Amino acid sequence: MTEDFGYIDSPNGIVLCIDRNGEGRTEGRLYHGYREQGIPFMGYEKIIRVAEELFNALGFPFMGTNDRDIYGNTHYYRKKERMKRILKDDELLRQHGHLGTFAIRVQHRQHSSWQGKVTYLEENRSVHFRSLLELIKIIDGALDDAERKTGAEYSDELE
Repeated sequence: MTEDFGYIDSPNGIVLCIDRNGEGRTEGRLYHGYREQGIPFMGYEKIIRVAEELFNALGFPFMGTNDRDIYGNTHYYRKKERMKRILKDDELLRQHGHLGTFAIRVQHRQHSSWQGKVTYLEENRSVHFRSLLELIKIIDGALDDAERKTGAEYSDELE
């Protein structure tokens, strides 16, 4: 674990603000530096779709393999003309979710997945991940821990 939670330090860094988690659905808002408002999401599929669109528009991180559809057609993406960054790192890091806030820095997109680092801002912990599945498990684990702690605090208040 490293202690670099005070910044995003990546043009493609995103901040996940998670407000609800349960019944197989994670809900909240996704922020990145090229849009002022958060993008609402319901489920990891939307997070992945929005992030992939951002990465493709930036041309970073470079995609190791191209997308293919069910018919076997390959899809190529062009980098958009110079995207203008609207929010700075400190503005992004001011956003918070009710259950948890995660700064995600994807460093590579190899083997049709993501590799990088995620920081759980409430706990000031950073962890490297090697795939999208591992990233989702890290986030779910942190949310489960937070819900257990909150539940324990709530039950202590009742006594």
